[in-house]
Amino acid sequence: MSAVITKFAVTSMVMWMAPVAIMYGFIYQIFPGVGQLSPSAQTMASGFLAVISVNLVIGFYIYMAMKETPHQEPQPDPTFLANAKASINQPTSSQVSDDSHGKGKVE
Repeated sequence: MSAVITKFAVTSMVMWMAPVAIMYGFIYQIFPGVGQLSPSAQTMASGFLAVISVNLVIGFYIYMAMKETPHQEPQPDPTFLANAKASINQPTSSQVSDDSHGKGKVE
């Protein structure tokens, strides 16, 4: 269970850090060639890449979740199973009353 929580925490952090890093890189012109773009083009490119990065992180998280194999088959709760079997075998009140009305009749 802790592995699932760890994967979720790491993915959540990357999902927040990747777009912020992309925006930071565009604002402070860390990426080569960004200084040649107009301010509106820088904003559009940084926003577009930030959205793409979040979608890639989500896709990677889904891929990892689908690739993970379950450790064991899920088992039903034994108490629930016992109560369900008992309720199936127990006659209902309408069945009991129908049987009692039918015994006195002779055709």
